[in-house]
Amino acid sequence: MSEARRAPSTGSRPRHRRRRTALAVGVPLALTAAGTLAYGTDLGLFGADAQTKASAATAAPAWATASADGFASVNALGQNGTYGGRDGKTVTVKTLADLEKYATATEPYVIVVAATINMDPVGKEIKVRSNKTIIGSGTSGQIVGGGFFLGQGVHNVIIRNLTIRDAYQGVWNDKEHDYDGIQMDGAHHVWIDHNDIRHMADGLIDSRKDTTYLTVSWNKLSQENKAFGIGWTDNVTADITIHHNWIRETEQRNPSTDNVAHAHLYNNFLEDVAGTEIKSAYGNYARGRTNMVLENSYFQGLTNPVVRDTTATLVQRGNQFSGTTGKNESGGSGTAWDPKKYYAYTLDKTADVPSLLKAGTGPRGNLGTTTSTGTGTTRAATTTIIVAADGTGQYKTVQAAVDAVPANNTARVVISVKPGTYREVVKVPANKPHVTLQGSGSSRKDTTIVYGNAAGMTKPDGSGTYGTPGSATVSVLSDDSQVRNLTVTNDFDESRHQDIANQAVALLTQADRIVLDGVIVNGDQDTLEMETAAKDKLGRVYISNSYITGNVDFIFGRATAVVDKSVITLKKRWNGTSAGYVTAPSTPAGRKGILINRSTINGDVSSATFFLGRNWHPGGDTTVDPQTTVRDSSLSAAVKSTPWSDMGGFSWKDDRFAEYKNTGAGAGAASSNRPQLTDAQAAGQEVADWLGDWTPSAS
Repeated sequence: MSEARRAPSTGSRPRHRRRRTALAVGVPLALTAAGTLAYGTDLGLFGADAQTKASAATAAPAWATASADGFASVNALGQNGTYGGRDGKTVTVKTLADLEKYATATEPYVIVVAATINMDPVGKEIKVRSNKTIIGSGTSGQIVGGGFFLGQGVHNVIIRNLTIRDAYQGVWNDKEHDYDGIQMDGAHHVWIDHNDIRHMADGLIDSRKDTTYLTVSWNKLSQENKAFGIGWTDNVTADITIHHNWIRETEQRNPSTDNVAHAHLYNNFLEDVAGTEIKSAYGNYARGRTNMVLENSYFQGLTNPVVRDTTATLVQRGNQFSGTTGKNESGGSGTAWDPKKYYAYTLDKTADVPSLLKAGTGPRGNLGTTTSTGTGTTRAATTTIIVAADGTGQYKTVQAAVDAVPANNTARVVISVKPGTYREVVKVPANKPHVTLQGSGSSRKDTTIVYGNAAGMTKPDGSGTYGTPGSATVSVLSDDSQVRNLTVTNDFDESRHQDIANQAVALLTQADRIVLDGVIVNGDQDTLEMETAAKDKLGRVYISNSYITGNVDFIFGRATAVVDKSVITLKKRWNGTSAGYVTAPSTPAGRKGILINRSTINGDVSSATFFLGRNWHPGGDTTVDPQTTVRDSSLSAAVKSTPWSDMGGFSWKDDRFAEYKNTGAGAGAASSNRPQLTDAQAAGQEVADWLGDWTPSAS
């Protein structure tokens, strides 16, 4: 984009729309460390070059580096979401000794369980320490005769894709043997996902003693007296999400939820099969002073499907009951709450829940096969293509791997790029959806895709100039695609080419439901362009845990885009001066524009030299209504006290620009030149409002 307005460009103009995963809306938390994400300075996903298998290298599958949704994704208690051991090595274990060694270690690990492991003695519960992912390899990871214990203060733990079974000691309501599948006493930020937990001695899952920021999802819980107990405390502080679990042939605690401040239960299937020896006493139970929201769950054959203590508050929405008898309660004197104030999520249709969960819960051969689409269907298995510049992969260039993806593919394809510098232009075409470009190094800095085209440069075939979108180093034009754990750079040298239009895009998105996670996007002018496939189409982009650098209009376009939990670094101009604009939205009227949330804006530039944004009306288009909201973020002194600017003869005051609860030297009080959202307005400008019915996930 030029100083006054964007120069005309060749090539098609881009698109837009709104989350789940790992990546959620939580309690606002500004990043206070200048230039440093709260996750750490090098948050990365893991792959072939970064893994250790007890003693040999092994690749971490994409599902091993996923992060949680629900309350486990919320930033709180000094922990930014739940991502387990992805900052550590990956190890594969087949023995109890190795499993216990790594699970109890002080350093982070992704622990892949690739065998049946028998607990000795029976009932043993491994005391897991913080920053661990324990995940089954396909369906082969089984824990027999015991389980896991997470003690006081243990945090950032993921337990996925395991079968945990058979600690049963022959007594149905066993008071002597406290052998649980997973017990948590005072832990926080835990994700329990896609497990089959059954036939234990006491209970399948116990969440006790103020355990909080817990998500339990896509599990099959069965053959037990007590399925899932929550509480054992007088404090009302815990926040818990329970979704897409199939709870069958269990008598009580399905779950029993005691003194939970925010209990969100949705899309669960509770089933009491007629004619068996096990008869349910009750289903979902809001006990004590619990405040529960229960949505789109299916109850089949249960006695007392929904029970509420008189001191509890329970809101029911969209649930379905078939063949149930007894209590079905709701109400209470407490204040109803909205889960979307904390994180985004998508409800599946209640009628689809039984078939969806019968097919999708428990361990999978590949976890990519069980992600809810929000329409009651599941995605197919993931394919991985390896790229290595040294020839040790299937392809030497990223574009060659993209070219190998079949057109109109229905399943996710992960293009895993080994560490190195790849000097090439990469384009993922519109007819190849579900593509993930992912660096396989331990840091996003290990893998770099770089090129140096600019808008005014003549194409090699002489057919004209590139234009702004055509200058992109990486272009993602297909829906449901992702870029993870790598660096994308446009290194066009403005100082040597002041004679041509110098917009130089590093990364272009021109599609819907795009995830950019754990990436660095480097450039100067027009670094990150986010568009839609056509002006009348949606194009949503969710950016998290990332770094974006630039100086002029370097986050721009007409897409509906969220920059969440990231660092925006301001750079000096080619001549060493400090001046610039962070955003340049060209949002269509009636749509959401750019939201910067829980992020940091800083850089080695002079004080009061950068605008937060200006209003772009492409070609003088009077129908657009540009929007940027910057909220709950840390602003350095580089931000002007009047942070919005006119562009192309249009007044920014006629468009949509605002802030909310920003901090730092660059923040300021409300004025006519610095609009601030009210609390009521801010409630409608959160990540969930931007993403709508889409929940970003790692698969």
